[in-house]
Amino acid sequence: MKTSQNIKKFFALLAIVLCFSIAHAQTFPDHPIVLVVPNPPGGLVDTSARLLSEPLTRVIGEPVIVDNKPGASGNTAYQYVAKAKPDGYTLLISYSGYHVGNPALMDKLPWDPIKDFSPIALLTVSTNVIAVHPSVPVNNLKEFIAYAKANPGKLNYASQGNGSVSHIGTEIFKQITGVDMVHVPYKGSGPAVQDVLAGQVQLFITTPPSVMQHVQSGKLKALAVTGKTRHPGMPNVPTTAEAGLPSFQLESWVALYAPAGTPAPVIAKLTDSVKASLALPEVKERADTAGVELRYLTPAATDVLLKKELPFWNKAIKSAHITLD
Repeated sequence: MKTSQNIKKFFALLAIVLCFSIAHAQTFPDHPIVLVVPNPPGGLVDTSARLLSEPLTRVIGEPVIVDNKPGASGNTAYQYVAKAKPDGYTLLISYSGYHVGNPALMDKLPWDPIKDFSPIALLTVSTNVIAVHPSVPVNNLKEFIAYAKANPGKLNYASQGNGSVSHIGTEIFKQITGVDMVHVPYKGSGPAVQDVLAGQVQLFITTPPSVMQHVQSGKLKALAVTGKTRHPGMPNVPTTAEAGLPSFQLESWVALYAPAGTPAPVIAKLTDSVKASLALPEVKERADTAGVELRYLTPAATDVLLKKELPFWNKAIKSAHITLD
């Protein structure tokens, strides 16, 4: 009898929770939504957030505000959202470099990449560009590899910081090609680009928004893009496959997540609204200008991508002995 009563209480409580979730979804949103960005303004992640915020405001009917919370290799923003109220009003603009890289880089991560977040949608994907200073006497990727091999340890490469995609990606490039270059970490793409432009470092593998205008103006030489297709903003730059290095591909992605426990109807409304926002023609035009590829994926597909990349990046980071120190 007692067991039967407990079961009835459980289902009664479950019914209350479901009714609350449905009611919340019907009124959601009724005040501004905050997109928490783990990076400073500028670059792929912030650009992706701002590409979404304005059209999403129109589609969903409430202001969508971008809140930059850089620091601690992304952990400041991730921990903040992981502990936020799961009501759909505080969302994370997640960067693949942090979401799949930090779990392998840190022993005591203050958030869990899967358990603490619910996927809403994949937003953007960006190939990377292998860019060099014009003083490097090469005209293509094969020539650069040959030049670097002939000058071991004499070339420097920039990264956005220890454990960043640019750091990990360049270490993978070194493993594949057998070249020896010195790592120079920076705090973000901005200062890294400035030193590449000044010739202080010779190579930077980074996303197009960071260097595209400098490639177009001739201040930097782009040897290849690391995706499967050429970049529309740099149509004359070959892919790594076309340049003779098909085994090296490197993409960065940006996705939207809510805190774990956010009601399913709220996730569904956000997902539908994001999909509609990214489908607007003017958003595609803005993304192309910024050098970013829009690539919507459902919550389930985004979850599959995350779970596929976590072991890949773990293996790459461990084999290259990359640390945050």
